[in-house]
Amino acid sequence: MVEDNRKAIIELIDLEKSFKQQKVLDGVNLTIREGTTMVIVGASGQGKSVLLKHMLGLLKPDRGRVLVFGRDLSTIGGKELKEVRQEYGVLFQNVALFDSMTVYDNVALPLRERTKSSEAEIRSRVEEKLALMDLQGTEDKFPAQLSGGMKKRVGLARALMLNPKIVFFDEPTTGLDVSRSNEIYRLFYKTQAQLKYTAVIVSHDVPKIFKLADYVALVAGGKVQECLTPEDFQLSQNPAIKAFVKETMGPIYSSEEEEMGFYETDQR
Repeated sequence: MVEDNRKAIIELIDLEKSFKQQKVLDGVNLTIREGTTMVIVGASGQGKSVLLKHMLGLLKPDRGRVLVFGRDLSTIGGKELKEVRQEYGVLFQNVALFDSMTVYDNVALPLRERTKSSEAEIRSRVEEKLALMDLQGTEDKFPAQLSGGMKKRVGLARALMLNPKIVFFDEPTTGLDVSRSNEIYRLFYKTQAQLKYTAVIVSHDVPKIFKLADYVALVAGGKVQECLTPEDFQLSQNPAIKAFVKETMGPIYSSEEEEMGFYETDQR
């Protein structure tokens, strides 16, 4: 893997987690660096969402450490945990908009709950984020009046409202068709370039999600098998990664490798 000197912003160290007799995480190690996009992939039931919940501080590990900005989430709580979460934005799989609130009030909610901003300041910032999402004119609509893609954009606007340092995306394109998924990916790219946040994306949308990734980590067998650049991931000889790539992307990458090897052999 190419050496990356950017500062580590999240570090998972020897993370273990069991539910009753089932061990879900069995010594996970992963480093996420500032300003990068980390995509976490894996088959259903391998622990991707459990991993995400540890980073959010919603679960505590049985063993190991979860360091965010150098603070160990496995040992802190209360005020300290709240301070860390102040730097988070989250786009949930189901978006989690409040049906009884307008688009404007949904997006304004983080400012009203976590800051002492005046209504004039709130209006200015809400309008700024809605414009960033191309959602002008939707302020008075309710979630039931929006398409799936528009709901995702409202959710992203709300997640970015406090200009977080880290944004977590849990299966962000679930339920969207190809066109709407691509639209959301373009927004991710645009907003991250503008706001410079670190992105952690749990996704099944392989290989399209790789276009956004700086690094891809496969969760399988209770561990992060490897964390690689998208290109290195697709050409990895790790048996677990090879099996995942073949299942989700087909034999194209292994075929290209074999073809190159054939020509190299032929030239000797």
